[in-house]
Amino acid sequence: MNRSEVTKEDVRGRTPGRDAITGAADVVGAEQRRQRGEGRRRKGRGEPTRVPDAEFRSYYGKPILNQIVWEAPDIGGYLFLGGLAGASSVLAAGAELTGRPALARPLKYAALGAITGSTAALIHDLGRPERFLNMLRVFKPTSPMSVGSWILLTYGPLAGVSAVTSATGWFPRIGRAATLGAGVVGPLVATYTAPLVCDTAVPSWHDGYRYMPFVFASSAAAAAGGMGLITAPLDQSGPARRAAVGGALVESVTSSTMEYRMGLSGEPYRRGRAGAFMRAAKALTLAGAAGAVIGRHSRLASAVSGAALVAGSACTRLGVFYAGTQSVEDPKYTVIPQRRRLEEGKAARGEGEGGVSVPQARDSQD
Repeated sequence: MNRSEVTKEDVRGRTPGRDAITGAADVVGAEQRRQRGEGRRRKGRGEPTRVPDAEFRSYYGKPILNQIVWEAPDIGGYLFLGGLAGASSVLAAGAELTGRPALARPLKYAALGAITGSTAALIHDLGRPERFLNMLRVFKPTSPMSVGSWILLTYGPLAGVSAVTSATGWFPRIGRAATLGAGVVGPLVATYTAPLVCDTAVPSWHDGYRYMPFVFASSAAAAAGGMGLITAPLDQSGPARRAAVGGALVESVTSSTMEYRMGLSGEPYRRGRAGAFMRAAKALTLAGAAGAVIGRHSRLASAVSGAALVAGSACTRLGVFYAGTQSVEDPKYTVIPQRRRLEEGKAARGEGEGGVSVPQARDSQD
């Protein structure tokens, strides 16, 4: 039987092995610190020990969620370039059908270049090209990454044929069909990355699942419209101008609504690096939209406003990325919403303290 006890000098009767008191050293240290504090107070030196301010942290200081290991240039570029490619193909298909070749042609080139860069950024982040090919071994409708891989596989050749036939003049009918096909798949390319990031445990991504597809779609439309303003002559840039202004306005409204409706998990969109990118995105987007309207008769003003819209779309995607990383680093964005949902669930079920429902508590009292 263990007969060890704590005295003023030390732990008396301590035996090694399994009979030793667990944490005895901690007990002795606490006792010694208490005696030193009393001695200082008796001598009139120092102040009584003050309870430190409460600090919100997880158990053992460990992160609750796994940290995001994606790199911002890769994933931010992947999100932005994919949106630009898909929306450019939609705008190019519309220009093809309405007889605006000077608008359709550069947008086809932009779509091919953007989807090539987006795929390259994704493969670079994966580390090895065969990892992307491994995702094509199966088709899983419940996996946004699996669906997105097949969307890229379908869209890439269509965008490539559309751009090559437009540049060479070969096989115009095949090129027209590829342009229209890329325009049909384009909206999926521009928006599938939204459920891809929202289908995670990252608070600032997951909690915005109702609004993120609209933010991504409108941001992509503004970027494609801006690209059209940069490359097309004034007499054929009307559809691009309307897409740029409409996309910019919808993006500004939906992104602000998303941040407000998300509550606590929307806070990272207003702080730190994410907040800086989101503020820059809103400023560039609104300035680009205003320039597209005011400078509709100026080729230079249209090009400058288009560049602002493209840059604003890129800042939006980077802001979303950094908001996710910031929400993962701070445990409060995970724990506090979970506690709130738990309390709301208990209130909806009529449960009281200890998980006992109110009718059960009344019956036990009777």
